[in-house]
Amino acid sequence: MTLLDTPARDIRPVTAPPPKAMRLVDHFELGLDAPICLTWELTYACNLSCVHCLSSSGRRDPRELSTEECKAVIDELERMQVFYVNIGGGEPTVRSDFWELLDYATAHHVGVKFSTNGIKITPEVAAKLAANDYVDVQISLDGATAEVNDFVRGPRSYETALRALQNLSDAGMRNFKISVVCTRQNIPQLDEFKAIADRYGAQLRLTRLRPSGRGADVWDELHPTQAQQRELYDWLVAHGEDVLTGDSFFHLSAYGQALPGLNLCGAGRVVCLIDPIGDVYACPFAIHEEFLAGNVRGEGGFRDVWQNSELFTRLREPQSGGACTSCQFFDTCKGGCMAAKFFTGLPLDGPDPECVQGYGEELLAGRKDKIEIPKHSGDHSHRTSPPRPRTGMGPVRVTLSRREDLQAPPVSACAEDPLAGFTAAAASDFATKE
Repeated sequence: MTLLDTPARDIRPVTAPPPKAMRLVDHFELGLDAPICLTWELTYACNLSCVHCLSSSGRRDPRELSTEECKAVIDELERMQVFYVNIGGGEPTVRSDFWELLDYATAHHVGVKFSTNGIKITPEVAAKLAANDYVDVQISLDGATAEVNDFVRGPRSYETALRALQNLSDAGMRNFKISVVCTRQNIPQLDEFKAIADRYGAQLRLTRLRPSGRGADVWDELHPTQAQQRELYDWLVAHGEDVLTGDSFFHLSAYGQALPGLNLCGAGRVVCLIDPIGDVYACPFAIHEEFLAGNVRGEGGFRDVWQNSELFTRLREPQSGGACTSCQFFDTCKGGCMAAKFFTGLPLDGPDPECVQGYGEELLAGRKDKIEIPKHSGDHSHRTSPPRPRTGMGPVRVTLSRREDLQAPPVSACAEDPLAGFTAAAASDFATKE
């Protein structure tokens, strides 16, 4: 059995739907009684300080959930019939109990997809992972060459990632993921990324650079240009279902043809984030008190947060598109990414900062020096990491170290498809019931 073969469950909106017939995506906008998947940052500990790390990882938080508390959360996810969790960090494999928790989750019918820089993916570990059908692995790689990758992730991180890919391939694992955060430097390498994925029997997954965590400090320098956004869009349309995107690029749908996927923000509706200390946020890319819904250590646990939090209830109400509703492309792009708007100081009901029609750029130009841009809720960066300005004309600096095994933190993200694990049979049964 694989993640895609997970037994179907009865998925229902949290609130009773209107009597008229509804599309499946309409139910998702109302919110479900349990998330289809969720992102779980097990630790902020990491062996590098990647310049665009969305969780500002580096140092462990002493308040991390204990092994037993993590198992209790997994038990709750099993009872709620959550299909799988996306585990990230930090570098999740540096937690001493990571492999124990992975085995516990899969033994309790909760599939695990975890993001890693590959530092712990030895041949022996790769063989064990390949033997578990409820596990998927994402190796983070942000350059098709060492020069581009290590510029962002740190010295020798390219070498370590490729070694992990080779070990997984040699172990017979197929369709594991190569996870790429698209930047100004690596957009020209899309074909090379695809070639690397094909070489190892992996699947390419592209995700969007968000201005959250340390990513806020380098977003101005690293986010793709308008011309590169068009290049990325055309490339994704040409490669269709062969490349995963995690619904990261639905703002690009304003170019015309919608990309594969839900093309909507699932925050608080079908996905959410649990951080290392048990706080539950609506979005994996918006770790800020504005999007904090509760904590799994509360009396009602995760279920109560998901089903009854004031924040999630509000997110599941019909959303206003603000100024974007007058745009002819609003129905396809939905105004773009909530986190990208929030951490660049734009209104949540306004255009995405990377709006392909240019409306976001106009607001950004008028924003400068007039407002205080929100900051990430916590900075766990290594104390030796030099401060980085929010803007600058020079190259982005990376943290150097004398450690020979220095590697980069992974970039966590939600599932490449929130419908992963939701079988065709389940969809048919769901539609029939409604």
